[in-house]
Amino acid sequence: MTEALIFDFDGLIADTESAIYEAWAALYHSQGETLHLNDYVHCVGSTFGQFDPMAELERRLGRTLAWEPLLEAKDAVIRAGHQDLTPLPGVRELLAEAAVKKVPCAIASSSTIDWINRWLATFELAPAFRAVWTRDRVKEAKPSPELFLGAASELGLPPARCIVLEDSRNGLRAAQQAGSPCVIVPSPVTLGSDFTGAHGILPSLAGVSTNELLNYLRSPK
Repeated sequence: MTEALIFDFDGLIADTESAIYEAWAALYHSQGETLHLNDYVHCVGSTFGQFDPMAELERRLGRTLAWEPLLEAKDAVIRAGHQDLTPLPGVRELLAEAAVKKVPCAIASSSTIDWINRWLATFELAPAFRAVWTRDRVKEAKPSPELFLGAASELGLPPARCIVLEDSRNGLRAAQQAGSPCVIVPSPVTLGSDFTGAHGILPSLAGVSTNELLNYLRSPK
C-alpha cells in the first residue's frame, strides 16, 4: 500500500516560531511583564484558543491595552527575524528523495493559506506537496485532527498509512486523534515539551531518509 508523509510547516519546515515568540516576549517586556516559554508554547502549532497572549497580558495588567501600535511593533520584530529564513536542515533533501521514490507529501498547518503559500513560493517548495491543508479549510485547528484527516483524504490514504512530521505538542495530539503515527522534530520553541506517545523524536531532519520515517509505520507504539 502507498505510504505518505504529512508535514507541519512552522517549526518543522522552517523555524518561523522563534522570531514570533521573541516578538511577543519583547511586547510583554515593554509592558513590564515576562512571557515565559512554558506558557507561550501552549499555542504553538495551534491558535490563540490554546493560549491567548493578548488576553493573558491584559489579565496580568488588569486593564485593556491599545493594541494597534503594540502589534505593529511586534510584527516589525517578526519581519526582521524572518528576513533570512531558510528551510531547516534536511527538509529539501527529504522532499527530493520522496519525489524520486514517489512517496506523496502534504502539508497540514494551523497557519493560514496565505502564510503557507508565501513561504512555499519563497522557498520554491510548492511542487513538492500534493496537498496543502491549512486552518482556512477546517472548523478547528490542531489539536483537532481535522487537518491531518483532510490531508490524508486528499492523498487518498487512510491516516494510519501517513507518517506525520511535527514539532509541537498540539500537532502530536492532533496526529494521535487522527490515527497517524507521529515523528517529532522539536524546534527551539518546543524543545522540552511533553511528547509522550510520539513514535519517534529526532533532533533534526538532516540525514533522515524516507525509509527511516516510513519504518515507523511498521513499528507501532
